[in-house]
Amino acid sequence: MASVAGEAAAGPKLVGRYALFDEIACGGMAAVHVGRLVGPVGFSRTVAIKRLHPQFAKDPEFVTMFLDEARLAARVRHPNVVPTLDVVAAQGELFLVMDYVQGESLARLLHVTKSNGQRIPRDIVCSVLASVLHGLHAAHEAKSERGEALGIVHRDVSPQNILVGVDGIARVLDFGIAKAAGRAQVTREGQVRGKMAYIAPEQLQHGSANRKADVYAASVVLWEALTGERLFLADSEAATIARVLTGEVVAPSSLVADVPPELDAVVMRGLKRDPSERFETARDMARALEACSPPTTATRIGEWVETTAGTALAVRARIVSEVEQIEELPMADASSRPPRILASSEEPTVAEVRSDGGANLAPADERERSLHAQRGRHRRVVLATALLAFLVGALGLRALLPQRANRDDERRVATHPASTEQKVSAAPDLTDISPVPPPVPEPSASVDPAPEASASSTAAPSAVPGTLAPKPEPSARSKAVLLRTRRPPTPTPKNDCDPPYTIDQEGHRHYKVECL
Repeated sequence: MASVAGEAAAGPKLVGRYALFDEIACGGMAAVHVGRLVGPVGFSRTVAIKRLHPQFAKDPEFVTMFLDEARLAARVRHPNVVPTLDVVAAQGELFLVMDYVQGESLARLLHVTKSNGQRIPRDIVCSVLASVLHGLHAAHEAKSERGEALGIVHRDVSPQNILVGVDGIARVLDFGIAKAAGRAQVTREGQVRGKMAYIAPEQLQHGSANRKADVYAASVVLWEALTGERLFLADSEAATIARVLTGEVVAPSSLVADVPPELDAVVMRGLKRDPSERFETARDMARALEACSPPTTATRIGEWVETTAGTALAVRARIVSEVEQIEELPMADASSRPPRILASSEEPTVAEVRSDGGANLAPADERERSLHAQRGRHRRVVLATALLAFLVGALGLRALLPQRANRDDERRVATHPASTEQKVSAAPDLTDISPVPPPVPEPSASVDPAPEASASSTAAPSAVPGTLAPKPEPSARSKAVLLRTRRPPTPTPKNDCDPPYTIDQEGHRHYKVECL
């Protein structure tokens, strides 16, 4: 296997936000690579990327079914299910992004133990299959965002799709391609043969499958893990199907003497050809299995996995370590057309999933340009609306300020009329001011103080020549302007009793004692 350092030097394959590194596993439908999620400011995360073989990406029906199932699988959240993180259609290929789990498939573990002339310990078998059944039950019970049952069925439960980690946890994977795999037209020799041995009889006969089909497949895996032998596999696909439909099924204890009768009963009930005679749910079978053999600890399972598959695990650990030590991961070139990450409501066009170089990608480009133009128009409309609202608010505020100032002046005049004498107006309104003839001097001998004292305290003296007087019955605003524009009288040489009074700052008259 090529080193990651050499791969990185040549440049890893970029798939949207992901950098694709070495291949760590390969099957009939896909190859699994170590990948890194490339994020901003140096963020990255190790993932496993399943890269489907190009022939599957050529089939639009397969692509549609694959994407549908992957979106449903993303709703399954359980410790015994490998989560589906993302689906990417790019460069004529399909990629399924999952969590990276350091572990080994049950198929590989069975092969290694059989090659060594051994069998998997019974307590580990029961614990692993019970975990698998709990994960299947979580998928069967998964609901949509609206709380509606999704009716997910794996349809491809097999040792290849069970991953046992070094953390001692067994996980089911490949929910994203289970249904699509059953519908794909596969002609490669040996590709479907191994899977046919785990398909339920009703699925072969009628093409339909429900949760009990997964219970049947898990029971086949349990039988083979206990005995170390294959249950239905034959020399040809037709012979395998015949064994599934009509072949005799013996109890595991007939091959392995230490299998207890109660465990035989659980396995044989799960293998009933009549679905009505099987367990109703995967959880029911898991509970029955745990009652026969209490689950062992995760530590024991993890240690057994490391002992059994230590060489392969060490190679993968080295690959992952080298990938994670790369300080700077390459980012996608902004000048090139980036791979499109499919949204939950999108489906790729046939051109987008074609793997040949002559595929016409114009429909996807036009759609992207149209979306970009719509976003630009939307931003311009938002900016224009905000600017218009700002201008309208500014004009309204400008119109309200003079009105408020006038009202404030009128309130001040009505409340404190005499205090406005000391204020000077920057632009006095002289339209209401006219000159008046000088008044006749008052005789000092015939002055009657009573009428003068009873007059309004705010009346301005009119006996001083050169002053301005308001028009008869002026408005409040005219009074205010008049008071602000009044000039002090020009002093003239007179006797002390002409006039016989003085005026204070508040406009009140005070008669001189010597003139009384």
